[in-house]
Amino acid sequence: MELTTFWFIIIGVLWTGYFVLEGFDFGVGMLLPVLGKGKAEATGVTDPVTDHIGENERRRRVMLNTIGPVWDGNEVWLITAGGATFAAFPHWYATMFSGFYLPLLLVLVALIVRNMGFEYRHKRNSDAWRRGWDIAIVVGSVLPPLLIGTALTNIVRGLPIDKDMEFTGNLLTILNPLSLLGGLTILTLCLAHGAHFIALKTDGDIRHDARAFATKAGVVAAVLAVVLLLTLGLTRGGTLLSWLTTAVAAVALLAAIFFNTKGAEGKAFVGTTLTIAFAVVTYFLLLFPNVMPSSTNPAWSLTTTNAASSHHTLVIMTWVALIFTPIVLIYQSWTYWVFRKRITTRHIPKAVDPSRPDPIKVH
Repeated sequence: MELTTFWFIIIGVLWTGYFVLEGFDFGVGMLLPVLGKGKAEATGVTDPVTDHIGENERRRRVMLNTIGPVWDGNEVWLITAGGATFAAFPHWYATMFSGFYLPLLLVLVALIVRNMGFEYRHKRNSDAWRRGWDIAIVVGSVLPPLLIGTALTNIVRGLPIDKDMEFTGNLLTILNPLSLLGGLTILTLCLAHGAHFIALKTDGDIRHDARAFATKAGVVAAVLAVVLLLTLGLTRGGTLLSWLTTAVAAVALLAAIFFNTKGAEGKAFVGTTLTIAFAVVTYFLLLFPNVMPSSTNPAWSLTTTNAASSHHTLVIMTWVALIFTPIVLIYQSWTYWVFRKRITTRHIPKAVDPSRPDPIKVH
């Protein structure tokens, strides 16, 4: 196998890992205002004297604690994907980042704001303070999957690129119906994936509410994903392998919906994991051997050959990847194993002294 092909596969694996792992982080963040409302507080049965934080806040803390130990590690996949693209395919990196400068800037700002929400919402025992950071978390969880999904769909669809490998379009070029459909599909898949993760990691009312929402989100995601992948496959000339991965993604999503209705959260979560993974794989199969197809002139497309670094650079990168990738996978897997147990609102204290700093740190 050519090293250029090997590194195209590696970058595809990195993007797959990012969407699978960070996907449920985004889903949890987006679901804060949806699943963070407790029935007890909504009906006014809580005691404001002995229960200062309320049922809603306990549910939100439970949700955030499900991803607390892992969200920052999951973001490493995005950094690694960007770094690998820069090192292995510098022309791809340059054209992509110049063409998607504004969307990628918004993604960066959204991720920073979301991470600040994780770190700062517990710093002050104030409902207004927490509400502000919750908004930051929700917005910071909506924009990245929407914008990255739109950008990746644009890349597969093809963009106006000239003979000098420069993007010649504008913002309206990027905001086309098919690419926006790609962003919405990734967004809804993350919602369903996050709901399955919450159901898998919690117990009690929030677990049942997450399952109910996951079914609705899964149905919407299934419709959008089928339309998107069929359209891309027909317009980009899908191969037998890409149609096979499309079919696997569709079947996995239907299986996730089925197992979710039966209360099998683990199998449902595996289903959305496979759906996201095979959807991303389909994207890269439709793309290869191009890395950025030119809609202006196919001869001006960026490929794994003309966009790649030197052979010597790829050899060094390959040895580094072979040594360090297993280490990263082992310690990240260990993290998930250590924090594998379910949590409930019973783990969150009911009464706190509102005059003192918030004693609970939620990552």
